[in-house]
Amino acid sequence: MSKKRVLSGMQPSGLLHLGNLMGALDNWRKLQDEYECYYFIADWHALTTNYADTSKNRMYTKEMVIDWLAAGLDPEKSVLFQQSLVPDHAVLHVLLSMATPLPWLERVPTYKEKMEQIQDKDLHTYGFLGYPVLQAADILIYKANFVPVGIDQLPHLELTREICRRFNQFYGEVFPEPQPLMTEYPKLPGTDGRKMSKSYNNCLYLSDSPEEITKKVMQMVTDPARVRRQDPGNPDVCPLFALDKIFAPNKWCEYVNVECRRAGIGCVDDKKEFLKHLLAYLKPIQERRNELAANPQKITDIIREGSHRARAVSAQTLAEVNRAMRL
Repeated sequence: MSKKRVLSGMQPSGLLHLGNLMGALDNWRKLQDEYECYYFIADWHALTTNYADTSKNRMYTKEMVIDWLAAGLDPEKSVLFQQSLVPDHAVLHVLLSMATPLPWLERVPTYKEKMEQIQDKDLHTYGFLGYPVLQAADILIYKANFVPVGIDQLPHLELTREICRRFNQFYGEVFPEPQPLMTEYPKLPGTDGRKMSKSYNNCLYLSDSPEEITKKVMQMVTDPARVRRQDPGNPDVCPLFALDKIFAPNKWCEYVNVECRRAGIGCVDDKKEFLKHLLAYLKPIQERRNELAANPQKITDIIREGSHRARAVSAQTLAEVNRAMRL
């Protein structure tokens, strides 16, 4: 039996950080051994909010693929490609948009949230409103069986499933309904205690040197109520302890959980121990990253070859769509 197909993508809107590694890339790496995986650079999607300044798009694209490869994505196992190099995405987007009701797009939760939260950019654009249709085209053009999502992303996938059903109702069973592949995405705290995010400037980037990571971690906020070394702390509200539970051994976490509460250990002690385990975890990734960064032509070739492989599949699907719609 042939493998089921998985599709996922990532916007090249900045450098990748530890949250991207643990929240997506680590899962993508595992999936490629079980499924036929298509992972794409969503550079058109990046334009929905960053259309006014595209000066860093190419740099972010290459840096992102370097991080993908360094994290273990294998172009021999997965198709790694760039959205804008596969025009069939745009064609299917146009065709799907003809039959997608406007209220479906206006009710998307993140549409309302971003309109309220992002005040420094004009998001009153067709592209921003219609990006879920492009997202549906990204998935359906490869007839993906599964899309890895966290629970907060389910509404997006359900809209794709609704668009899929509506198309099939009008034109016949062309697309399979993509199913969610539920994954547990750990939400990593950043250096300021909030969720690690490029927009908060609180990230540990995969491209950071060990020295840069050490400096950031040593300045990281911990339990805000623990002002002095002799004050007892509460690991349950400490961002550093949340990272301990991901990267440090269980014995150390158990030790911190007891000793922090009675001021038997200081935050600096915990930071030094955490750094030891984090840097050891990142070392092979950063070594591979340095090797890849020294060979930019290899990155370009991988993107082009993956996009060529993706176009072979998308062209076949688009031909089926044209026949079904009698175009």
